[in-house]
Amino acid sequence: MRLFLAINLPDDARAALDREARPLREAAPGLKWVAPERVHLTVRFLGEQPLERLAAIRGAVDEATARHGEVQLALGGLGAFPNFRRARVVWLGVAPDPRLELLHHDVEDACVRLGFEPEGRPFRPHVTLARVPQGAREEELRGLHRRVRSFHFEQVIEVPSVDLMVSELSPDGPRYRILHTSPLAAAV
Repeated sequence: MRLFLAINLPDDARAALDREARPLREAAPGLKWVAPERVHLTVRFLGEQPLERLAAIRGAVDEATARHGEVQLALGGLGAFPNFRRARVVWLGVAPDPRLELLHHDVEDACVRLGFEPEGRPFRPHVTLARVPQGAREEELRGLHRRVRSFHFEQVIEVPSVDLMVSELSPDGPRYRILHTSPLAAAV
């Protein structure tokens, strides 16, 4: 099973983001836009894992999240990795927050103790909105970059949990399903 840990956005935030992003999708229809129901913040990618590891993963993440109180995500602003001229990923920003950093650190530490390789890069929280396919048209990316200035989505959401997700590949793209929810102590 292809697993990852995520903070899922509430339905109202997903719907508002979908409405605000409509002009972006129209400006760059050749990009692979993330469907609203799949929008999330990835905390940790776990990759292909056997079914027998699920219990250990659930327990470790439950233990990590139980040590954390309320966390908020302040969402807003658009960016691209590495930049809009050579974009591979278009993302919605997440404001830096020490509580989110600590939550990520503890989840990462729990994963490393389970035998996962440590992430080799710093945590840069973001919500992926689109992936740019190889050979995307430059004029489409320029049109998208022009529309970025008129994108005005900002929302603060409460984080009640970190969810263990499975990604199931299909001809229509990946489908995500929650396998387990690890609540933050404040949400219990």
